[in-house]
This record gives sequence, structure tokens and C-alpha cells, in this order.
Amino acid sequence: MNIVDSSGWLEFFASGANASVFAPPIEDVKHLLVPVITITEVFKRILQQKNEPAALQAAGHMMRGQVILFDSELAIEAGRLGHALKMPLADSIILATAQRHQATLWTQDEDFKSIPGVRYVPKLR
Repeated sequence: MNIVDSSGWLEFFASGANASVFAPPIEDVKHLLVPVITITEVFKRILQQKNEPAALQAAGHMMRGQVILFDSELAIEAGRLGHALKMPLADSIILATAQRHQATLWTQDEDFKSIPGVRYVPKLR
């Protein structure tokens, strides 16, 4: 199973330098898990940069994978991880979701760089 964090989705939608890294897990929808918080983050960013129809189109594409909702047990685990790793809230939720589902987390966010189970790719400019 795979999870692509918000930075990977945004890179994919923008056809950025690392888009080809994120395309395989995104296009393998059978093995794609999508934490609901990534939909929120990606929708908001695309809405800021483009418009609502583009943001809705991106969200629809993301929902082709299995959307993982945020529940109270995941909230507690994300809180533990965020505290232990001094990680921002959204990142801790995404990581807790990946760990719960034993999924590989694909990212170009340095906050995840040294964490087991993470496929980190440095952001290219």
C-alpha cells in the first residue's frame, strides 16, 4: 500500500520536476491510500493558486484511491508521533495513517527524511 503526502500530490498535479517519482504510486489506485487531510491541504493550495474547479478536479482525482478518515485512535497516535518527532500536525496525521496501514509514505518533505517506511525524494528546483 502507498500514501503520497500533500507535497507529492502537488508536485504531480503541477507536473513538477519530481512528478515522475509520484506518478507510479498515484496511478496505482488499487494500492493507494489517501488520508483525508491530504485532500484538504491539496484542495486549499490549488484553490489559492488556481480556482475552485481546478481544486475540485484534483480532489476528485485523489478520491480514486481509498480515502482514509481521521478517527479518535488515529488522532491520539498522530499526537504521539507529532510530539516525539516534533512534527507539524498534518505531517503527523499522514505518518500515523501510513504506519497504521503499513503503507509506504512517498514524499519530498524533509520532515519525513529519516523515518522508516518513508520514500523520501529531495525536492528538485
